[in-house]
Amino acid sequence: MKELIKGNIALCRGAIDAGLDAYFGYPITPQNEIPAYFSRYMVELGRVFIQAESEIAAANMVLGAVVTGKKALTSSSSPGISLKQETISYMAAQELPAVIVNVERGGPGLGNISGSQGDYFQALKGGGHGDYKLLVFAPNSAQEMYEFAYDSFDLAYKYRMPVLILADGIIGQMMEPVDFNRPKLKAGQTIDGGWALTGAKNRPSRSVKSLLMKDDMLERHNLDLQAKYETVKAAELKYESFMLDDAEIIITAFGIMSRIAKSAIKIARDNGIKVGLLRPKTLFPFPSRVLESLAGPKIKFLDVELNYGQMLEDIKLSVNGKSPVEFIGRGGGAIISPDEILEKIAR
Repeated sequence: MKELIKGNIALCRGAIDAGLDAYFGYPITPQNEIPAYFSRYMVELGRVFIQAESEIAAANMVLGAVVTGKKALTSSSSPGISLKQETISYMAAQELPAVIVNVERGGPGLGNISGSQGDYFQALKGGGHGDYKLLVFAPNSAQEMYEFAYDSFDLAYKYRMPVLILADGIIGQMMEPVDFNRPKLKAGQTIDGGWALTGAKNRPSRSVKSLLMKDDMLERHNLDLQAKYETVKAAELKYESFMLDDAEIIITAFGIMSRIAKSAIKIARDNGIKVGLLRPKTLFPFPSRVLESLAGPKIKFLDVELNYGQMLEDIKLSVNGKSPVEFIGRGGGAIISPDEILEKIAR
């Protein structure tokens, strides 16, 4: 049975159905429905909810929970995620399976509370220090907010790495029918792959740390991390293709802009213009090879984002000069209309 709910609430439901043990957060718009929902339902379910004293504290509480083999989540919006970056780098180094949610707002600075896609660089290029990656989902619907929240825990534990759900504020706030199509898992299960700190009774003690001072130890650890990221690239890429079979113009977009782009594509098709869409569902892994295979001298690309050209850099690197790449973007919480995209297509 489907329910009409906000994207933020769909995300909460996905995490709870996945067996979420603990949520730690701090209020900020446009993700406030997430801690508000958890403040009621996590308590009713006998699970842990804590409104921390700060975003930094919330991130470190997640670190403390997941290191014991429990499922934990924190969420925020853009400035709050910036405050969590040091801890995210620690969790990546410690190979901890945390789930982090960013319901983006306009920036830089405090900006405003409108939806934005201005945190792509932060999510993909390393918001914290060091050479690390997060597995990054980019939902474009309330349904995907539910499904990606659920799936994130499996992937976080499969690869022992933090997973980030990068959702713009529009997706978080919009209401849509959601099909709760995942089995409900019990909370309270300890997931121990031989690393979790569960007490050392009848076994040797364990250590989960990120300070590696002995000769070559840190380099070897970094090489292991890079090998894992290559495995993730090969196994976990997700993307959507729409009307690409005969497309002469390929629009690239993620999140809410992929849906607005689809509206423009349908109108363009009605007017005899062969346009298609390539939408990354995962931003890491990124569909670089797919884009490269689509590129050629007869194909043009148009990248559409609610920022000033962040994913654009990865599109150009993937196409590698084989096709021209144009761009249309707006920042500060402004929205691009289908008419603006159509005008760019026509030009």
